[in-house]
Amino acid sequence: MKESCAIVARVLRHLEPMIRPGVTTRELDVAAEEFIRSQGAEPAFKGYGPDKNNLFPASVCASVDDEVVHGIPGDRKLAEGEIVSIDVGVKKDGYFGDGAWTFAVGKISEEKARLMLVTREALAEGIKRTVVGNRVHDISSAIQKRVESDGFSVVRDLVGHGIGTRLHEEPAVPNFGSPGTGMPLEEGMTLAIEPMVNFGTHRVIVDADRWTIRTSDRQPSAHFEHTVLVTEGQAMILTA
Repeated sequence: MKESCAIVARVLRHLEPMIRPGVTTRELDVAAEEFIRSQGAEPAFKGYGPDKNNLFPASVCASVDDEVVHGIPGDRKLAEGEIVSIDVGVKKDGYFGDGAWTFAVGKISEEKARLMLVTREALAEGIKRTVVGNRVHDISSAIQKRVESDGFSVVRDLVGHGIGTRLHEEPAVPNFGSPGTGMPLEEGMTLAIEPMVNFGTHRVIVDADRWTIRTSDRQPSAHFEHTVLVTEGQAMILTA
């Protein structure tokens, strides 16, 4: 798990200097796949999906502005002032890592910068609650409280998840909920915690490609994700 997650972090660092106006999301995807394979690992997202006739075709999800998650890389060129969320999954030696980061493309508005900051802070608040003795929805509640205190909204149709020998495992980790509820957290559990935060409404829609999920009001969205290990003390961030 540690090795797979470390590769996720290295992929995101590798892509960061490439994210600038004029680069295509396909170029980012190609660079990510080459890097993942150079580490003796596999892209976990490529060929993933419940529908054999519509498997995810790329190694990363690249979601721009109002795209929340699962954006399919292609010929779209990033433009000054946009934000792009890069979600990376890695499989190595039978174990998975998962992480995401939202990047600014050139100079962005104060509103988008605040959206990104609050989303990162919400992730941090959730991770603080990821300790033995708490429950899953203690994480959820902390994320929701931080996001809504700034007037943004958490996506309710999508959740974080357990992760290990499969990319998606139990338990589901929502970004909203009541503290003191949900599955108890036990030492050794590994969770992908991933607040998806919208500038406007929490409602989302699915594009015709049946993958890309965007905000229903076309306002921007940010997404940050870490895979973390539950411990007696402070949670260990495996994708740091």
